[in-house]
Amino acid sequence: MPAPSGKAAMWLTVAVVVGAGVVAALQVGKAAIATPMLQAELGASLAQAGWLMAVVALLGSIGGIPAGALVPAFGDRRVLLSGLLAVVVGACAGALAPTLPALMASRLVEGLGFLLIAVAGPAVLQRVVPPQRREIAFALWSCFMPAGMALAMVAGPLFDNWRELWWASGAVAVVAIGAARLAVPAPARRQASPQPSSPSRGAAAIAAGMRADIVTVLREGQPLRLAACFALYSLMFFALFSFLPVLLIERIGASHRMVGLLTALAIGANMIGNLAAGYLLARGMSRPVIVGATCLTMGLAALGIFLPLFGDVPTFLLCLLFSAVGGLIPATLLSSAPVVAPAAALVPVVVGLLMQGSNLGQVVGPITVGAAIEAWGWHAAAAIVALSALAAMLLARGMRFGREAAF
Repeated sequence: MPAPSGKAAMWLTVAVVVGAGVVAALQVGKAAIATPMLQAELGASLAQAGWLMAVVALLGSIGGIPAGALVPAFGDRRVLLSGLLAVVVGACAGALAPTLPALMASRLVEGLGFLLIAVAGPAVLQRVVPPQRREIAFALWSCFMPAGMALAMVAGPLFDNWRELWWASGAVAVVAIGAARLAVPAPARRQASPQPSSPSRGAAAIAAGMRADIVTVLREGQPLRLAACFALYSLMFFALFSFLPVLLIERIGASHRMVGLLTALAIGANMIGNLAAGYLLARGMSRPVIVGATCLTMGLAALGIFLPLFGDVPTFLLCLLFSAVGGLIPATLLSSAPVVAPAAALVPVVVGLLMQGSNLGQVVGPITVGAAIEAWGWHAAAAIVALSALAAMLLARGMRFGREAAF
């Protein structure tokens, strides 16, 4: 099929790529809303439920940079489609899993799919969107995580059991594969994977190129600082939203369906910050200031959420604030990848590094907070998030983007 052309085709491609990201994030969110059902059927504890949520990010926490290096080696479209296929396989395997260990193994496959989609999506946008529209495109892309998780929160209670939810998530990924094949144009010949006369020599050349790209990015200080900040943000976000359904049930006695709607509303508020970041950055707002001020607000809001300081309504409003303001960070950091990348061709590797940081936070957040809540109660979560916010603020002070002021 010929590559799409024109402004309408470009925005269609953006919509399909963002949709693929939403499908990937749906796999993360479905475990959170399914926690009560998993506890009932498989006897999962809160700590084990945390692992079910974190295991999706486990591969990303160690393989983000290599995954990013796959994009220039094999092409962003191919990596995107491979990620969606992995999601389908993982979701179907999970729906058939007879035990908790088997379900966790299937979540690793879903994690591979999530990682491949997360690094390929920005690469496609970087390729098909002109520079003057990229702030908007990256702001839309940064909405994929809250949109996918919110969708899981709304859709989850509509299913009678968690296996039906897993089957449905796999079916949505199949639809996304078809849309991506039709709407995402193939990369230029120079980005496609090489066709050498000797397969072994070609594989060695690709591996050597990937290693060189990774080393070049890791030698730069700013990408590492951005990745560390993304890890702390992700830890804070998932420390709350991995267990918000349980928190709402325990604190206000909400029904399972009402918990799904409230959690979806809170997560969906994150998109306000995602889009606001695109608006602020397009008007020259300093990235370090945005990140630092956002972390301060999230840390203070977390104290009011996890500590029994307020009633039901004020506590939930703080959840909305935590999420909405927090959305400024992923959009700001992801749109910074082209700014800090040593070369344009290395933007996917920088994105992979950022996603590695994000996934590390997704792993550490649910596991640490789940265990801390079981051991010491909800106030332990408040301390973890507050300390993470402080560390992220310190990192923001050292960020440098040309003439932008530090926080």
